[in-house]
Amino acid sequence: MDQVKATAAFVANRSSHVVVDSAGLEKVVENIQDKIPKIEWDFEGIHYFDNGPLTVQYLFVLDTLNFCFWPDKNLNYDDLASGLKEALENDKSVFDADHLQKITGLQLRNLLKWPRPLPLEDERVRLLHEVGFELERSFGGQASNLVESCGRSAAKLVATIASHFPGFRDHSVYKGHQIFLYKRAQIFAADLYGAFKGQGYGEFNDISSITIFADYIVPAMLRKLGVLKYSSTLASIIESNKEIVSGSEEEVELRACSIYAVEKMRDLISVKLGKQVLSVELDLWLWAYGVQNPSLPHHRTLSIYY
Repeated sequence: MDQVKATAAFVANRSSHVVVDSAGLEKVVENIQDKIPKIEWDFEGIHYFDNGPLTVQYLFVLDTLNFCFWPDKNLNYDDLASGLKEALENDKSVFDADHLQKITGLQLRNLLKWPRPLPLEDERVRLLHEVGFELERSFGGQASNLVESCGRSAAKLVATIASHFPGFRDHSVYKGHQIFLYKRAQIFAADLYGAFKGQGYGEFNDISSITIFADYIVPAMLRKLGVLKYSSTLASIIESNKEIVSGSEEEVELRACSIYAVEKMRDLISVKLGKQVLSVELDLWLWAYGVQNPSLPHHRTLSIYY
């Protein structure tokens, strides 16, 4: 994902609200040693897994909807993943392309057994319609055909998703330049890699090209570790739980600087510790620790990409 890395670096080198602290990065890497645990993608708990095309369809639907939970304080990713899993176990056709094209907000809530409207519910429904339509039109209704068309390249998979599904085009404009972040498309590639353990539908020759997925938890953890520093204005906004405007300089800098910082962390780990780690692994590590620290001030924005 050279576009993502290059444009993240462009933002990091011009950022005024977020700074990647080199000394903080050095300190984190010095303290890491063998402290990065190998975190497995856990399909035995909240995710559906049958080692076949239905798992791919499930993951694509899951990652279509994987955004913006915070407005409902009781809703989180686990609710989404486990709710979709149960729905699929009850009806193996529930995520067929023709069904996705017709789903309503109420039906989605019922699938998840959620008692009230979901955050950005209309947008979630619109995205499912888009996914169902394009899967049927271009990939025989099957997300597995989409994956197979990319020849074991995670980068090509991300590019193909962005080309066919506008809702996955995670672009922003920053200081007159287009920035590419591709959070959910990259998560899909990483989920396939994790669920299938790098085999079958999860076998990619270039999984190392995938960056982290700049969500609201990872920046919070990088800040806690001293890797990211915020301006006083941005810190005040976050700590007072105010909403950050979607597509604003602050949001783009938070996301891009997180990607840039973890790429630098990978490089330092390689040079100083002689270890090769994937950004996917670092993302899982940071995300897991962030979830274990729910009191961390997170970044609130109404966006399908964050």
